[in-house]
Amino acid sequence: MFAFKFNTNAIPSAVQRHFNHRHISFLSPMTSYITGDELAEIIRSGKIPKKDYLVVDVRDDDYAGGNIVGGLNVPSNEFLNNVDKLVKETKDVPLVIFHCALSQVRGPKAARIYKETRQNVLSETDSTSSTKILVLRDGFTGFQSKFKDDANLVENWDKDIWASDWN
Repeated sequence: MFAFKFNTNAIPSAVQRHFNHRHISFLSPMTSYITGDELAEIIRSGKIPKKDYLVVDVRDDDYAGGNIVGGLNVPSNEFLNNVDKLVKETKDVPLVIFHCALSQVRGPKAARIYKETRQNVLSETDSTSSTKILVLRDGFTGFQSKFKDDANLVENWDKDIWASDWN
């Protein structure tokens, strides 16, 4: 068994804060999140999807059973092939929000790839980009559990798909 220690004094304070809150990934840049309530507020505010904000749903086969109103499905298994086009089509959208079922792997990964592609294609940096890139905390699973009955927020919701033996 291997054991290793690292000096936390050598880690930047922002990383330490994330480490202390268990939101760290040493493989990708820091991810910023938005809650379901915050997203619901944006959607209800009258802002225009695909102009004022964009919700990018990267679920694959698990897309069936409901989605966020006004969102765009770009399945994770096709994301790399479509990210350049997505960046070009959304270069003026000020807020882009990514999610998958739980926003633990596919959603954050897609957000990172999208951000890196924007930097390459549009020659942006964190300080020059006018677009904020976020990940929906708890993904569609969390969002639909709270807002499934609100047709202004969730469409195509299917109770049979979301029913489970352990509810």
